[in-house]
Amino acid sequence: MNLAIVKYNAGNIQSVLFALERLGVAAEVTDDPTALRQADKVIFPGVGEARSAMDSLREKGLDVLIPQLRQPVLGICVGMQLLFEHSEESDTDCLGIIPARVKLFRPAPGSGFKVPQVGWNDIYGLQSPLFAGVEEHSYVYYVHSYYAEMNPWCIAVTDYSLPYAGAVQKDNFYGVQFHAEKSAATGDRILHNFLAL
Repeated sequence: MNLAIVKYNAGNIQSVLFALERLGVAAEVTDDPTALRQADKVIFPGVGEARSAMDSLREKGLDVLIPQLRQPVLGICVGMQLLFEHSEESDTDCLGIIPARVKLFRPAPGSGFKVPQVGWNDIYGLQSPLFAGVEEHSYVYYVHSYYAEMNPWCIAVTDYSLPYAGAVQKDNFYGVQFHAEKSAATGDRILHNFLAL
């Protein structure tokens, strides 16, 4: 399988490579448009801040390329958020693949919810081949201050001060808000399922 990881200025790339290594899969880290178009699958990782990530994509022309990809694409964390229309983080226009918005957690004072959400939380309402063999309420690892609002493309839900989209799918684009590469056996299963799509 020809697997590509999008190279841009927002990387949890190393930890994704380690996770794929555990699964016995090699990947090419690239920002070359031809290599990305020709890959069988594309992983679009991300940590950090939405605006600087989008600036990096625009510098490389990847903001135009990524929405045109036709093979399965998996956005992880900020990579998932950038699939949306807009993020409240630095008031950033994103790739516009999913017509919904990313918002800042604003838990009520005294509610006990801290921002960012850091740690393990469960996913439920699973409804995609991405979650084949994953049990409802399995735990995955999150680190984020911004969340994707509930939307028609939601394929997994997480609760943290409110229900939000833990994962999404629109056409060939998949996204997980959690770090699949750091989510132990559940994360490995989800990555395996993506590679099997």
